[in-house]
Formats: sequence, structure tokens, C-alpha cells
Amino acid sequence: MAKSQQSFNKKEKEKKRLKKKKEKLERREQRKIEKAERGNLTFEDMLSYVDEDGNLTDTPPDPAKKKKIKAEDIVLGVMPKDNTPVETTRNGQVKFFNDEKGYGFIIDMDTKDSIFVHMNNLEAPIQENDKVTFEIEMGPKGPNAVNVKLVN
Repeated sequence: MAKSQQSFNKKEKEKKRLKKKKEKLERREQRKIEKAERGNLTFEDMLSYVDEDGNLTDTPPDPAKKKKIKAEDIVLGVMPKDNTPVETTRNGQVKFFNDEKGYGFIIDMDTKDSIFVHMNNLEAPIQENDKVTFEIEMGPKGPNAVNVKLVN
């Protein structure tokens, strides 16, 4: 009598294949049931509302909390430019300056910000703790002090 041609490994592979097929059929049936349930939804069930805080809800908003907005208050495009004069000259104190490398930092007296200064933007040589006046110009890495003048 001949030995069976089906080994243990072949039997296990066949079991896995049948199990996958069964799971696939179950998933298909589950999707059909879910699709049928979704088909029973009405238009009102599918609507979402935005409350006064900007969150999505299922309940319609309360008309008492509705805010009145005038059409004249809505601005499309860029806001009008404010023409108030901006003080360009600032006062500060030199916090650090390296003569060899040619750069340093100035502390703005009003904002207490540290502003970079390069020796090319100096009108007179400066040292640490000197009082100076300067203008701020935006550089590629942040604000830079330009037109730096020593205050007596």
C-alpha cells in the first residue's frame, strides 16, 4: 500500500487557505450589512452643524446664540495700512562686541531685545557697555542694527 501524498505541511497550508477564504466571505457579508444600514439613513441624519465655538455637532445651533455681523464690517483682501508714524531710531546699550570678528549685540532699552550688529553698520567704533542709537532692519536671520551711533 502506498503512503499518502498529503504531508502535514500541505494539510496546514490547506487549512490556512480555507480559513482565509471563510474570513473573506464574512467580511464581505459584514460590508453588505453596513451598506444596507447606511442606505436607511435620512438626509437629516447625514447633516452636521457648526456650533458657536466652531465645533461640529449633530444638533442644530441655538438661534438665540447667533451673532449678527454687518456686511460693511467684512473686509475682503488686505486690511488698510495703518499710517501712524513708527519710531525708527532706538536707544540701546552694547552688550557684547568682538573687534576681531567684527560683530556684536545691542540690548534695546525699550524692548530689552538683543539685536545683532556688524562692524559695517557702525558710524564710530564701539565697545561693551557703550550707549548707542540705532535703527532696526530685518536681515536674513532676524533683526540687525544699522546706522549705529555712539551717544555721549
